[in-house]
Amino acid sequence: MPEGHTIHRLARHHAAMLVGQRIAVDSPQGRFADGARLLDGRVLGATDAWGKHLFHRYDDLWLHVHLGLYGKFRDGVLPAPEPRGALRLRLVGAGHWLELRGPTACEVMTGAERASVLARLGPDPLRRRPDAEAFVARVRRSRAPIATLLMDQSVVAGVGNVYRAEVLFRQRLDPYRPGREHDGGTLGQLWDDLVVLLRAGVRAGRIVTTLPEDRERPAGRPRRVDSHYVYGRAGLPCRICGTPVLDAQIAARRLFWCPVCQG
Repeated sequence: MPEGHTIHRLARHHAAMLVGQRIAVDSPQGRFADGARLLDGRVLGATDAWGKHLFHRYDDLWLHVHLGLYGKFRDGVLPAPEPRGALRLRLVGAGHWLELRGPTACEVMTGAERASVLARLGPDPLRRRPDAEAFVARVRRSRAPIATLLMDQSVVAGVGNVYRAEVLFRQRLDPYRPGREHDGGTLGQLWDDLVVLLRAGVRAGRIVTTLPEDRERPAGRPRRVDSHYVYGRAGLPCRICGTPVLDAQIAARRLFWCPVCQG
């Protein structure tokens, strides 16, 4: 599932292509036909992202998209290709086209309905004024393991399985330790590192969490095999201590960690 940095990049990309233009909207597949009729011919005023949720504003209405596991955007310059397959949504502007397939959510909302969605989400480290205090307070109220809380979008929005594993390793935190057992200073440092990592992800378009000195090849663009400390590395030696990386299911997703560095 795309993590928060991907959704923020999409919001910026869509804005650069289409904001300020009158948009032709349709649903070749038909599943979004009613919503498409509401938006067709309106001007795209702005795009926005909060965690894993993407929004387009059309006058007093919002298009809300959650990609989920299978959703994917595709775009290009005009002319747009002929629609093929299960194409949920197509947007056509003055010079570009945009297609969406397979999202978990694709719906039209009022401003009040959008506010209701945002009210259920935790703070987003990529927002202009991220709310670290709200994150710390929510974690410290919970007995759940910190690894579970980081995947809870009502605690922190936009963190997925890769960032969860990597930030816990970088902060040397036991993934099973309950949230309420962490002090405010530790959680503040965890939040600050999430801000750093997610912002780097937006800039690079990929998740790279390792420092150059911890990679097999320190110089040059990080290779994929050098990009992560523990994620996807079960059974391989920890980059810091050499202990085999462990994995387990936590919050219905596969978590990776080092039992020594995070013990």
